[in-house]
Amino acid sequence: MKNVIDFAFLDSGTGGIPYMLLLKEKSPESRCVYLGDTIHFPYGEKSFEEIVRCSSDAISTIVEHWNPRAVIIACNTISVTALEELRKLHPDLPIIGTVPAIKLAAKVSLNKKIGFLATNASVNHPYSQKLIEDFASDCEVFKRGDPELIDFIEHRLFTATKEEKIGAVMPAVEYFNSCGCDTIILGCTHFTHMAREVEEAFASKSWKKVFVVDSRDGVSNHALDVIQSAPEKTECRNLPEDMTFFVTSLDGESDRKEYETLCNRFNIPFGGCL
Repeated sequence: MKNVIDFAFLDSGTGGIPYMLLLKEKSPESRCVYLGDTIHFPYGEKSFEEIVRCSSDAISTIVEHWNPRAVIIACNTISVTALEELRKLHPDLPIIGTVPAIKLAAKVSLNKKIGFLATNASVNHPYSQKLIEDFASDCEVFKRGDPELIDFIEHRLFTATKEEKIGAVMPAVEYFNSCGCDTIILGCTHFTHMAREVEEAFASKSWKKVFVVDSRDGVSNHALDVIQSAPEKTECRNLPEDMTFFVTSLDGESDRKEYETLCNRFNIPFGGCL
C-alpha cells in the first residue's frame, strides 16, 4: 500500500466511523486514518467560536501527523457551523463536510412529516433551516436535539445490551411517532451507529415502518470526486495502518474498553491517544 494518507476523517468521537467504512467499501485502494477529538466532546453544546477553534486545531494536528490529501469532516455540527471558516483557515487542503440529509428525506417521505434528530447546535443552526427551506418546503420537519443519546453512543453503545440500546433511542422514537413522522434524519453522525435500533424501536411498538436516512452515501461519493483533483503528496514513512482510529483523550479505562470494543467489531486498528 502506498505511504500516503488519502482521507483523514475528523469527528468529536466515534460518529464518523460508518462514513469511513462506506468510503472504503467504495474505494478499497484509498488509505484512511481517523481522529476522534474526544478531548472536546461534545461539539454540539459549544459556541461558534469554540467549534471553529477546536476543529481547526484538530485539522492542524491531522496535517502535522499525516499530511492527508483531503480531510472529511464526519460531523454535522462542525460542518453546518464552521465548514467555510475551516476552508479559509486551511486553504491548501480539500475539506469535505457532512450536512443533514434533508434533501433525501424530503424525497422519500410519503406523508411529508420528517423527524430531524441531531445535536442542539445542528437543529438550531440557520444553515439547517436554510436546507429545510430549500429542499423540504413542502414538509413538516420536527426537530429534536438529543445530547443524552449522543453521550450514550460515545461512551456506552459498544458495550451495552440490546435492551439498553433500544431504551436509549426510545425517547426520540416516541417523540417522532407522536408527530406522525414517516422519515427520520440522522443529523448527527453518531446516530448512524443506531439506525437499526431506531427502526426496531418503532417496530417494537407495532408502529408504522419509517425511513431512516443519513448522509453517508452522498459524502463518500463527493469525497471520491474531490480526491481526483486533489494534489498528490510525497510518500511518508511510519504512517499508521489503514483506517486506524485515534482519539485526543481517554477518560479512564471505561473509554479505552469502549473504543477497543468498537475497533474489534469493525476490524479496524485502535491507535490510542494522539
